[in-house]
Amino acid sequence: MEQHLVTLDAAVERLLEAGLATLSDDAVVDTLQRLEVSLRKAAAVGNRLVIEAVERSIPGNLACRSVNEFLIHTLRISGGDAAARVKRARKTVVWHNLSGDELEPALPDTAAALTAGAIGTDHVRAIAQVMRKIPHGTDTDHIDVAEHILADAARATTPEDVTTIGLHLLAHLAADGNAPDERDRKRMRGLRVGKQGADLMTPISGLLDPEARALLEPVLAKLARPGMNNPDDPDSPVGDVDSADLDRVALAKAAARDTRTAVQRNHDALKTGLRHLLSSGVLGSHRGLPVTAIITLSVRQIEEENGIVTTASGGILPISDALRMAEKSHPVLALFDHRGRPLHLGRAKRLATADQRLALIASSGGCTRPGCDAPASMTAVHHVREWRDGGRTDIDNLDLACDHCHALIHDGPGGWQTRTSPDDTDNAGRTAWTAPKHIDPGQKPRINRRHHLDELIAGALEHARARREAELREHHRRRSGACGATGGWHRQARDSDGGDNDSDGDRGGDVP
Repeated sequence: MEQHLVTLDAAVERLLEAGLATLSDDAVVDTLQRLEVSLRKAAAVGNRLVIEAVERSIPGNLACRSVNEFLIHTLRISGGDAAARVKRARKTVVWHNLSGDELEPALPDTAAALTAGAIGTDHVRAIAQVMRKIPHGTDTDHIDVAEHILADAARATTPEDVTTIGLHLLAHLAADGNAPDERDRKRMRGLRVGKQGADLMTPISGLLDPEARALLEPVLAKLARPGMNNPDDPDSPVGDVDSADLDRVALAKAAARDTRTAVQRNHDALKTGLRHLLSSGVLGSHRGLPVTAIITLSVRQIEEENGIVTTASGGILPISDALRMAEKSHPVLALFDHRGRPLHLGRAKRLATADQRLALIASSGGCTRPGCDAPASMTAVHHVREWRDGGRTDIDNLDLACDHCHALIHDGPGGWQTRTSPDDTDNAGRTAWTAPKHIDPGQKPRINRRHHLDELIAGALEHARARREAELREHHRRRSGACGATGGWHRQARDSDGGDNDSDGDRGGDVP
């Protein structure tokens, strides 16, 4: 260990003395990435040392009340930093029981990624926070798969994105009965409008139920889009909605029967207003489609009435709420192949049709660039093979990309590239994105699974179960082999002890 530390100190000293002016731009990027990997690996070593100190009772031997206090005084770090290091170590380091046997880390996939330098300490914190929120009663397979998905995602994205993925993952895990039921959601709903302040601003707060959120999101996607309703720009597009005439007598009678609280009435008024606003058509279209709540349901979900669905705006709905909204909807039937890709819908013009966009919303769910969680309502239709390069406006050459990601696709430095995954791959028909070299030196085409967590969970569960069955078969094979060897040894012992061919009969009792 001393030799390693001396070598490390010398290497860091040489890095501090090294000049940076002679480095090329690519070398600066490469150095940053390689240094970050080394720092992450060093953090993993620090985690191991924390656990080593705990197992040896070093803090207590040095009159420290806790390992946190030991780290604070020994390393001169803050209390928050010490607590974070201890939590991280407890989740990602191998422990030993009283017999000295190794115990697997609480987050094994996360620990492996940290040790490899693929993720950092903030990734570990984000994963641990999500894992703590997994509903009680979730089976072990789903818990293991959840950690595997989060650790795998962390290798290619930021800690903030890991948290976002975790929220959707928790919704999928809670879809089989652990989520609050409809009575709980009714009780918790509410919208509170506060008093106007001295600056004439009014605060609002509350909780929206899933249906209200699904109705609100497409409105925000339309009216809050950059360039819309800008008070500082007189030419900015604006929207206006006139209130409908009310029957005052009917309103008075309804008021006498109303037992809701003020915040519940505010919430219901918002939901009704949003529903009327969307059905009026006054908002026109948004990215080629009428501004409305778009929900994708499969025949299986309708038949089983179980699970959750995701709106085109990225919201999550229990299947019961989605079916209730569907009662007053305009249904669209979309047909897909066995790989989940829409069947042929083509045209000779550059702009996609509304039908093509609906098919893409149902199949892709949102922006297709890996790491992006932009919902379908915030995306444009992208030609995988560019229109200027002869790409047709056919459904198999179209997919979704948000405005930011769409602008990343170009042939210049730092540009991304897209292609359709070949038929002989696991992701056949899906749009694969290739990152520039400063992000992925290996230039490996990747797809975005953010909007297909159900497929990801199902695939991971199948893989985990297959691995467990293989381990069980290997265990039985080894046990059978051991039993066969033991049986042969016992037969040999009996022959030696009392057989007719025993040449050393006087030593028969010495057989162990």
